[in-house]
Amino acid sequence: MNKSVLHSSSTNAPEYFDRQDWASAYCNVEEELNDYVLELVSGSLPEQLSGTLYKNGPGRLERSGQWVHHPFDGDGMITAVKIKNGKITFSNRFVQTEAWKEEEKAGKFIYRGVFGTQKSGGPLANAFDLRLKNIANTHVVQLGNELLALWEAAGPHALNPNNLETFGLSNLGGVLQPGEAFSAHPRFDPGHHGHHRMVTFGVKTGPQSTIRLMEFDNNGTSPSKLISDRKDIFKGFAFLHDFAITPNWAIFLQNAISFNPIPFLIGQKGAAQCLRSKQGDKGKFLLIPRDCGAYAGQSPLTFDAPQGFVFHHLNAWEKNQNIIIESIYYKDFPSIAPHEDFRQINFDQIPEGQLKSCSINIPDKEIEVVQISPQCCEFAMVNPRNQGLQSHYCWMAVAEQKTGNAPLQAIKKVNLSNRDECFWSAAPRGFVSEPIMIPNPASKLEDEGWIIVLVWNSQRKATDLVILEASDLSERALVHLPIAIPYGLHGSWVSSKDHH
Repeated sequence: MNKSVLHSSSTNAPEYFDRQDWASAYCNVEEELNDYVLELVSGSLPEQLSGTLYKNGPGRLERSGQWVHHPFDGDGMITAVKIKNGKITFSNRFVQTEAWKEEEKAGKFIYRGVFGTQKSGGPLANAFDLRLKNIANTHVVQLGNELLALWEAAGPHALNPNNLETFGLSNLGGVLQPGEAFSAHPRFDPGHHGHHRMVTFGVKTGPQSTIRLMEFDNNGTSPSKLISDRKDIFKGFAFLHDFAITPNWAIFLQNAISFNPIPFLIGQKGAAQCLRSKQGDKGKFLLIPRDCGAYAGQSPLTFDAPQGFVFHHLNAWEKNQNIIIESIYYKDFPSIAPHEDFRQINFDQIPEGQLKSCSINIPDKEIEVVQISPQCCEFAMVNPRNQGLQSHYCWMAVAEQKTGNAPLQAIKKVNLSNRDECFWSAAPRGFVSEPIMIPNPASKLEDEGWIIVLVWNSQRKATDLVILEASDLSERALVHLPIAIPYGLHGSWVSSKDHH
């Protein structure tokens, strides 16, 4: 997969991708496989790499000829790639939510989607049907001896990590109330306070919003114990997908956004289509003290945030009296209007994400913003051992072109100290998903390890798995997966020693 440029016949500007190649990834997954043995196409598996890559994302995008309005409305499917003793196997299985089972039986959509998918019958059939379908499609993580398939507007589904069987909705041993929101973006504390924790949150939105911050002991073999739980109320509507942690703080960015529920109530739009950026308004950084940190029990702090909309944060860390938080900023909230086809979107009309660093001076309440990289990017991560600490390196999915918005076709490593960059590219016919950084257990070097990424190979209309060296993004191994998997959302790596 080498870099090359396709030249468009209609304009002198270079085209880095073919729209049909990009759109061809949007398909239904038609089969479920279990421990299917994979063969290396090229390269070799690192000896120290032992564990399972779990990925979540939409696997059902169409029913009886009706397509979802947005891929985020597609039913969740878990992919598991297990690497052990030089062997590599593949499994995939839909999360068997109650709504998925109902719609499979009916052969059509019977629930509205948050991102605009309608039941058949027009606005009248959709009006005042406020039921949410928990599609369990956003992330998958291991907590204790269970996998959790996450979707942030409702509770997690518990799965068997070995065969991906769905146990059902989980209240995590009584921690969650029925229907309570549980984030799809937990953060894993690598041991700042003596042992591993999963830090996560839930949001109850309205004219004022309540953030419930929860921390789970993630060392044990049983479903893990809740060891910290606090609730804080903030003014205004909170749309929060992600957050960041440091040893002392949980840091949220409350985007400057408004929610007008009327088009949702009368059946014209999905709930997420009723969100609008408040032009000219600033968001707020919400700093909540962690119960294990130096400011336990104190009230949260709030600061004005830079203009722009943020889905994802890279990392946060503390330096003297400053908190530095690195995030991907969009100029506006990106959405797909009711009459648009997501497979036909004009990338030039949607703002690109750009990685920026924001330094919050707590005593002076001053904020300084620096752009780390102007290139269109998403899904950025640091070495998991450095979560909450200053990191020298990060890895992310980027567009092939250096400016403007475009599909994600390359992986980029950035040296955060001197801004040096290196790339691995799947262009022109490959398109990447979220890269996962796996540290080398035999090394203490921050960029020693591997980047593992699923790539849509439009040439063979199927998905590839690529393993790169984290240090220089040289290609270590290429594996063809036996099926086509639509672009996924989030995933995680569970090393063999952490499997229960």
